[in-house]
Amino acid sequence: MRDEASERLTPYQRYVVLCAWVGVGFDLMDSVLFNFVAPLAIPSLLGLVPGSPLARAETAWWNGTLTSVMLLGWALGGIGFGRLSDLVGRTRTVVFTMLLFSLGTGACAAAPSMGWLVLFRFLTALGIGGEAAAGATLVAESVPESRRVQMGTFLFTAPPFFVFVAIGVNWLFTRRLDEIAANPALSWRLVMAFGALPALFALFIRRGLREPEGFRPDTARVHGLASLFAPALRRRTLGGLAVTTAALLTFWVMSAFLPIVASQLAETITRDPIALRALKAEHITRAMAWFNFGGLIGSVLAGPLALRFGRRPLFTAYFAWSALTVALAFGLPLSAGARLVSFAVAGVSVYGVFGAFQFYLPELFPSHLRGTGAGFCLNAGRLLTVVGPFAVGAVVKAGADPMTVLRNLAVVPLAGLVLVFVGAGVETRGEGLAALDGTTEGQRREAMS
Repeated sequence: MRDEASERLTPYQRYVVLCAWVGVGFDLMDSVLFNFVAPLAIPSLLGLVPGSPLARAETAWWNGTLTSVMLLGWALGGIGFGRLSDLVGRTRTVVFTMLLFSLGTGACAAAPSMGWLVLFRFLTALGIGGEAAAGATLVAESVPESRRVQMGTFLFTAPPFFVFVAIGVNWLFTRRLDEIAANPALSWRLVMAFGALPALFALFIRRGLREPEGFRPDTARVHGLASLFAPALRRRTLGGLAVTTAALLTFWVMSAFLPIVASQLAETITRDPIALRALKAEHITRAMAWFNFGGLIGSVLAGPLALRFGRRPLFTAYFAWSALTVALAFGLPLSAGARLVSFAVAGVSVYGVFGAFQFYLPELFPSHLRGTGAGFCLNAGRLLTVVGPFAVGAVVKAGADPMTVLRNLAVVPLAGLVLVFVGAGVETRGEGLAALDGTTEGQRREAMS
């Protein structure tokens, strides 16, 4: 008998996975590039002296506002382009959204004012939201059922990898190249210009991708967004929305304000302006690197844990770990170095939980609503989290200690844990995409061969 667990991917299936892996990686890379340079970009555009009390307050407020704008655009793009992927195809949507978010990020490098930067970040977010849902759906429908969770987990190893690329680019332009680093008004723009690179990749891959055999646009046209709330799918839709919202709010508030916390840690070590600028850049790099490293571990573990114990136990464990480690990372009296390392411990679950969404959300919906459903759960969740970073930025600008505010962030994953206990998050372990579509796995394999 054929061993399904070791079923090989065809050359085309490997190509699909590779393209989606790179696309998802570029997706998050472009979304976080600005977080690295916010302490330079915002004072530069506002004409303020970096590191001054006014610059710190304005940076906190604008960083929260821009993150909320990013989440809003991501949500609208994910829902809209998720629906479009069910109507016109996964591959067209993936290519178009990659072009949109990469060109939007590149445009940020030329922003003459905060108003233009807000607009370009919003356009970037529209594309990022759409690519994430379409890419995960494309992989889920293109690979054999026995490899689906494994490939979904592999897909989310891309974001941590490409965030390390972003960390390297930021380090190169803000620290390593002395002539550029000495000009903060130029260095942050070069970092953002690097974000236009995915456009070339999108143009390169567009001819090699084709739609999954099970894609049925005619069926999708008669099943709109309202179909997600039909009796048969309502619990799946609301449960998926609940777990993604808790995860998204925790991740985006923490990741958006880690650079600000890292900068403040540097200020406890030196007040010399030249040394402080270098130390802030170093602390921001280390904070994001540790957080990203923890996220890589957590995302790799998500697939095996989900296969072994189930989806709901996985969310239970990750939300519990997030609540505990966020409270400790920002609440314990740690040295600067130890606190930076603690971000990795929190990142295992705060960041790593998204590795589960790559395979979990497509499991919740049939083919004709898969892009719509996955896009809605992930991105309506973002819509609900829009107020979070904005509120944190406003509170910090008003004088609150960022460490205290972020320590209180632990209540969000704690709420996610409670939601899972009361029934959010449908258990899909043992189910297959073919069963949702009313076909057998044998028919699905035959269609893909």
